[in-house]
Amino acid sequence: MTPGKRLFDLFWALLGLLLLAPLLLAVAVAIRLDDGGPAFFRQRRVGRGGRPFRIWKFRTMVQNAEALGGQITVGGDPRITRVGRWLRRTKLDELPQLFNVLAGEMSLVGPRPEVPRYVARYTPAQRRVLDLPPGITDPASIKYRDENAVLARAADPDRAYVDEIMPEKLRLNLAYADRRSLAGDVVVILHTLARLLR
Repeated sequence: MTPGKRLFDLFWALLGLLLLAPLLLAVAVAIRLDDGGPAFFRQRRVGRGGRPFRIWKFRTMVQNAEALGGQITVGGDPRITRVGRWLRRTKLDELPQLFNVLAGEMSLVGPRPEVPRYVARYTPAQRRVLDLPPGITDPASIKYRDENAVLARAADPDRAYVDEIMPEKLRLNLAYADRRSLAGDVVVILHTLARLLR
């Protein structure tokens, strides 16, 4: 990561956490009131250079959800809580990843980090995405904003993700890697915000 990109990430992540602190607190309280469980969920993901880290998210599913089902989540998954459905629809569950950005584990823009079992399926060419710091948003996230709804229509969601969606996400992120720039990152952030507001 270039010094300019790191400073950009640090400034906006810190400013975002300061400005959004009341919203973050309100969401955490809503999650606690919903089912009494913890507000945050941490999951092992693969970061830059193939190094594992734990991503921060607001918890949108019942406690021990991974023990009750797979790592793929479809639109009508019964493990999703009432508050969780709203958080997923608005993408507010991703906001705690600003802490990962401050820690240097993620960037504001970069390929979304995958769980180890899917990274193990990458081809040598696809593993080039691991040369970049993972991000909160990326071109693939914009295209597949409704990924859960798409997977809900698949007979086998896991296979549909591995065979169809994941390769296309990697293609988009490899294209991003070839032309990435700070100005390009600003464009991705603006497109992400526009999709959320829409």
